[in-house]
Amino acid sequence: MLKIGLTGGIGSGKTTVAKIFEQLGTPVYYADMRAKSIIEEDEMVRNAIISNFGEQSFVDGKYNRSYISSIVFNDAEKLLQLNQIVHPAAIADAAEWMKKQNAPYIIKEAALLFESGSHKHLDKIIGVTSPTHLRMKRTASRDQISEEEVMKKIALQMPNEEKMAKCDYIVTNNEKELILPQVLKLHEAFISLSISN
Repeated sequence: MLKIGLTGGIGSGKTTVAKIFEQLGTPVYYADMRAKSIIEEDEMVRNAIISNFGEQSFVDGKYNRSYISSIVFNDAEKLLQLNQIVHPAAIADAAEWMKKQNAPYIIKEAALLFESGSHKHLDKIIGVTSPTHLRMKRTASRDQISEEEVMKKIALQMPNEEKMAKCDYIVTNNEKELILPQVLKLHEAFISLSISN
């Protein structure tokens, strides 16, 4: 079974691309979504966050996302600290999920594939790229935050050009080129690859 990574900067549209693969019958692991559950379910992760960020990291047993965001998106070192707590647990969770899948290939969708080191466990990586102005517009409207706040988040991520240079395939999401034909082409390529492996 081929293990394919799917990544891209905030607001690039990687989840939209992942959903198309899912419609094609491909199992998709949504790393960022799972990480949110792991933070609340995994006692070791929870305790590590509390000891590094304080008791107010959780309110009534629920992860206090706005409190943590206000810290990590203003301090790159604190963001790294949080990622060092969450990433190992998330990588282990993904590995367990992959063992249970039975398909020619699976997709692991994650914003920080390279940053977390999880790309090392995958066969190929797809990058989703989108112009900055579109990423800002999408994220501001989705997260109900200002474009200035979006820019702060973009600035903390690996530069788009650098990220795309590390990928094996690129999907362009610029609202001019259709995404579906690009995904279908990759789907066919992965089915062929899985047969030849």
